[in-house]
Amino acid sequence: MRSWGAADMPDQSGRTAIVTGANSGLGLVTARELARRGARVVMAVRDEERGRRARDALLAAQPGALLEVRRVDLADLDSVRLFAERLTADVGPVDLLVNNAGVMMPPRALSPQGYETQFAGNHLGPFALTGLLLPALAAGRDPRVVTVASAVHRQGRIRFDDLTGEHRYSAPAFYAQSKLANVLFGLELHRRLRAAGSPVRSLLAHPGYAHTNLPSTGPTGPLRAALRFGGRLFAQPAEVGALPQLYAATAPEAASGQFIGPRGPLELWGRPTVVRPAASARDPELARRLWARSEELTGVRYPL
Repeated sequence: MRSWGAADMPDQSGRTAIVTGANSGLGLVTARELARRGARVVMAVRDEERGRRARDALLAAQPGALLEVRRVDLADLDSVRLFAERLTADVGPVDLLVNNAGVMMPPRALSPQGYETQFAGNHLGPFALTGLLLPALAAGRDPRVVTVASAVHRQGRIRFDDLTGEHRYSAPAFYAQSKLANVLFGLELHRRLRAAGSPVRSLLAHPGYAHTNLPSTGPTGPLRAALRFGGRLFAQPAEVGALPQLYAATAPEAASGQFIGPRGPLELWGRPTVVRPAASARDPELARRLWARSEELTGVRYPL
């Protein structure tokens, strides 16, 4: 795995992949590389117009690529349900779901269902989407769910008594909470899939410090300026940052339950390798508690 790159991806012909947040950054690179290897890629985006522009740019470079754009707002559970219903009706079996989309450190706001937007869009939406698509995934070929987290999960804490940030809100702290939730979810999904004898693999990935548009779309004020400045100076390109999730999505040897991140110092840069989640993320009791709360908040019960 030491020098694994996009050129090492196996052929993806005949596979159907869903990539959320596929109109820019890591999601765009992921959609591009999967399509380049022959996959049919559903680009799941919040802004259809931006999604169509991204698809058209990919098609200009890869004529004949199998790309389609569908709208989903992961922070809106009604949108997630509608997307899943239409997809399962139109597409059939799904081979790969990459839970890539996310929001990073915005001012406090609430989703249509009344949940804090980072927890809603980064965790509850992917939790609901995965559960709703699990029957379609179980019917797929070498089916996988790849949930994109962050090294920032190590600073996270699940605030069960204040998930909406009503009493105290910090944009970075609630971002870290949502990323810890991603890792807890991905590992608990792995445990439940294995216990049920499901063929679906659940893997996690994080890009390290990668240059994307997240610092320009979420944070405000000095935080935004600092993140953009640091990104220009120190971040690796999105093409490299996307490699861990591409490895998790396609490498034959990638095992369910693995967390893939950069091999460089502090997991900030470099080619993919297996990394170790924080101790809090490996706590099965915490994961079960979060799972139960997530089912309660989303109304989605997993068929396991």
